[in-house]
Amino acid sequence: MKNLVVNPVLNKEFKLRFRSFKSYLGVLFYLLALGLIIVGFIFIESLSNNMQGFFKPDQSRTMFMVLSILQLGLILFITPGLTAGVISSERERQTLNIMLTTTQSSSSIILSKLFSSISYLILLIAASLPLYSFVFLFGGISPGQLLTTMGFYLFTILVYGSLGVLFSTLIRKTIVSMVTTYGVTLFLAGGTAFLTLIFMQLTNAYGYTGTQPTNPLAYFPAMLNPVIILMSTFEPEMTNEITRSTGIEFPLWISYLISYTLIFIGAVLLSIKKLRPNMKKG
Repeated sequence: MKNLVVNPVLNKEFKLRFRSFKSYLGVLFYLLALGLIIVGFIFIESLSNNMQGFFKPDQSRTMFMVLSILQLGLILFITPGLTAGVISSERERQTLNIMLTTTQSSSSIILSKLFSSISYLILLIAASLPLYSFVFLFGGISPGQLLTTMGFYLFTILVYGSLGVLFSTLIRKTIVSMVTTYGVTLFLAGGTAFLTLIFMQLTNAYGYTGTQPTNPLAYFPAMLNPVIILMSTFEPEMTNEITRSTGIEFPLWISYLISYTLIFIGAVLLSIKKLRPNMKKG
């Protein structure tokens, strides 16, 4: 168990990723961009309140939702780029065979690559936590909602990171692996939302029978969409609308946790198995 947590591969990856000054410069510009968005949002909303300069708690809640969507967009955009080349790049540099000859197990290598790749993204999210003090300053958001959102981020990062590691293990070329990972991410984030809207529109279009129409097909793409799940934590009415449209009362976020947990476990196990495809156990 100790080899899975502290090992030379993980130590090397951490040193290479955080040794450069550009990494911390990226954190600085990211926080400056978020800070400007927050200040600009407060300024615009204050001017729109009949020129009185007030900022209401409900507007603070809107600001929190905007920040949360921006953070989720960051996760979906950066995570594939950080993880889709961790194994294929080693193969292209012809250093993978050297790594496989060490005493490190396949699971240790895969998990080390995964955790080191998403560590920078976790650092960005952790560094942005002080900016949420603006939200608590004006009220409208509870600490529980913030903790729930942060936990949702960490879970989503792990799942999408595991997909990037999987395609990096299966595909030899980094550019092809990256394109494939971004394609899957685009489908899970955008394609599932489009399918949900299509199925719900079809349900409403044929709903002139005097009873509430239902179409369970809309439930399944909705439970895979991280944007819908995040918005449903802020707006419960969205979940109620999906429940009325699909006729399935099982909580959407639980389906999200179950399905994405299975994706994460399957991606990690398949990556471990395919890292040494031609080597037999023992």
